[in-house]
Amino acid sequence: MAGLWRYILRRLLFVIPVFLAVTLLTFLITNAAGDPVQIVKFAIRRITPAQVAALEAYYHTNEPIFARYFYWLFSFLQGDLGTSLRGGLVASKILPWIGTTLELQFLALAFSLAIGIPLGVYSALKQYSKADVVISSIAIFGYSMPTFWLGIQAIIVFSLYLKWLPFGGAISPYPPYWGGSIYTDIIGHLILPVGVLTFVSLATFTRLLRASIVEVLRQDFILAARASGLRERVVVYKHALKNAISPIVTITGLSIGLSLAGAPITETVFSWPGLGYAYVQAVNALDLPVVQDLTAIITIVVLLVTILTDISYAYLDPRVRLE
Repeated sequence: MAGLWRYILRRLLFVIPVFLAVTLLTFLITNAAGDPVQIVKFAIRRITPAQVAALEAYYHTNEPIFARYFYWLFSFLQGDLGTSLRGGLVASKILPWIGTTLELQFLALAFSLAIGIPLGVYSALKQYSKADVVISSIAIFGYSMPTFWLGIQAIIVFSLYLKWLPFGGAISPYPPYWGGSIYTDIIGHLILPVGVLTFVSLATFTRLLRASIVEVLRQDFILAARASGLRERVVVYKHALKNAISPIVTITGLSIGLSLAGAPITETVFSWPGLGYAYVQAVNALDLPVVQDLTAIITIVVLLVTILTDISYAYLDPRVRLE
């Protein structure tokens, strides 16, 4: 246990400079896009000198840019995410965005794992068979196609031509709802984005697990397990899969972080009101506080997930040590 805490401490000491570097770079880039006070003046046009003075004091525009960064950083670490240039507290807006993004991304990740692991195992056991060729070909296709392209094609086919599913947003703005109720309407809006994300992620999980299982099945301990009379299902799922699952843990951990980082593309295609869609809207509107806060939050999530992924190795693979 002491070794675990030392490892966590070392990793935390490593992620701190990474977080500072990412947030500082983001702050410099966003401030190069314009002065927040000037952006507000351009948007409102009719603004009093007292309001301008209050905005300058709030954003510390008279201070050097590095001083302004530390003002923002201290406020962020205290939970004060500031005020959006489009009005309203950033904190009150971010929580709903995070909720809708996690709803979409975790559903897709859960379906990818539930389908990808059995497919990867089956493909490895039926190596070079017709089923293996079909599964591998579909996986390569899903891995090769850009997510936004698949999303657009899914909308054209299933929403525009076949008119089977709704698209755009997380729920219809007014009745009639898809399927006759608000609950079926929510499910209907989830099907296309979750389906596209699942298909893309499924390709990675299936191919990676297939390669890992094929390698593990050649190991001596698998031959010994089979020679001892264990059933093939026990050999595959209890012994082989446990030793082959480590790459999947890596991809799963990275997928959680990358799903937030890549959310702007998918959510913009489907107009999904989540973190990524809000990020794109904030960039288009030069809403600098929202861009800075969302970047910092995504960075923290990616770094924490990376640490948790590394720690999980020690429990899944006894060859890995935290010392």
